[in-house]
Amino acid sequence: MSRGAGAPDFLAELAWRGLLYQRTAGPELDAHLAAPGRTGYCGFDPTADSLTIGNLVPIMMLVHWQRAGHRPLAVVGGGTGLIGDPSFRDADRPLLSKEQVAANATGQRRIFERLLDFDAGRGNAAKLLDNADWLCELRYVEVLRDVGKHFSVNAMVQREAVRARLEDREQGISYTEFSYAILQAYDFLHLRRAHGCSVQLAGSDQYGNVVSGIDLIHRTLGHQAEAYGVTAPLVTRSDGKKFSKSEGSAIWLTADRTSPWAFYQYWLNVADADAVRFLKIYTLLSREEVEALAKAQEAAPEERAGQRALARELTAQLHGEAELRRVQLASEAVFGSGDLRALDAATLAEVVADLPHSEEPRAALAGEGEALVELLPRTTLASSKREAREFLRSGAVRVNGRRAGEADRLSAADLLDGGTLLLRRGKKAWHAVLWR
Repeated sequence: MSRGAGAPDFLAELAWRGLLYQRTAGPELDAHLAAPGRTGYCGFDPTADSLTIGNLVPIMMLVHWQRAGHRPLAVVGGGTGLIGDPSFRDADRPLLSKEQVAANATGQRRIFERLLDFDAGRGNAAKLLDNADWLCELRYVEVLRDVGKHFSVNAMVQREAVRARLEDREQGISYTEFSYAILQAYDFLHLRRAHGCSVQLAGSDQYGNVVSGIDLIHRTLGHQAEAYGVTAPLVTRSDGKKFSKSEGSAIWLTADRTSPWAFYQYWLNVADADAVRFLKIYTLLSREEVEALAKAQEAAPEERAGQRALARELTAQLHGEAELRRVQLASEAVFGSGDLRALDAATLAEVVADLPHSEEPRAALAGEGEALVELLPRTTLASSKREAREFLRSGAVRVNGRRAGEADRLSAADLLDGGTLLLRRGKKAWHAVLWR
């Protein structure tokens, strides 16, 4: 039985989008995926109650898997999260409590429900599972006897993540994290037995764990049991930097951690060198649509067609059409010709949080008000009163969208909702002042 009419070829789709890095087997995997309704899974670490755009890569693998006619399982690591994955870590992860892990797993559900179709009436409806449901029921001696006997310590210590930690005499690696690979492999075995899951999808850093799961399935169920793995590459920006939580600049996939405004602005401001590549990786635009945007980007890079499409598609995907319209109107008001006074307090707060900002006493606006030439040096827009005068004389400064002059003074009537004042110098230098 071949794929349903109109369903994309999963591996071919990943390949053109730059989402295919490694795959196990060869023609056997192609033949396996030619039949619809295969079940595949991807695991997610519940170290936080949300996920970042780095995690969006494996989620998109699941999305393409479902679009190809297969059934996706999103597995939240409520069990493995109690242990911690040693991959690319210099030291053991801080152990979270069961309550923290459970709360984080619940928080991540919001994201999967936005991106995958869980409608039970659909033949390949997605399922959300928590590996705590089976891992926390295991007995230690049984795991050592029935699972551990299939793992060679010699092979496990050769893995890059483990070897690097073993060579670091100060940090080393705990037996707890050393055992992580066994638990992840057991996940695949359990899902093979309980759900007929035959493919694990993952990031390239998990390839060793994927192969361990396949090997455990073959050793336990026999080599006739089909089990395969597909990984995506680690996605970096054109400047070589990763999308990392540890750098403190993570872009999260839920509004409580990264506002829809900041999310939209992030994609709007990616480098030209990244725009088309990210369109392939992070959106569901077709090859024809992406190629058309690539041509538009090349012909007129100043129009930022790729970035605008990225911001539009991803904001709608993660936050919905209503939020997209709201942040588009706000963006036009702040950076275009829109009316700043039309922005509500909540939207203004999102804008301010994303800009350099400072606070001033509201009492200073009473009487004759605050001289703008005095205020500017206390912001990021001018380093001295002399420089402030030069900017004001040249007409480079705008207050809430209107051009300001050297003699301008500010009063309470100038404030936007929430006591906010938006200052701009030139086209790109912004500063918000909150009058309290």
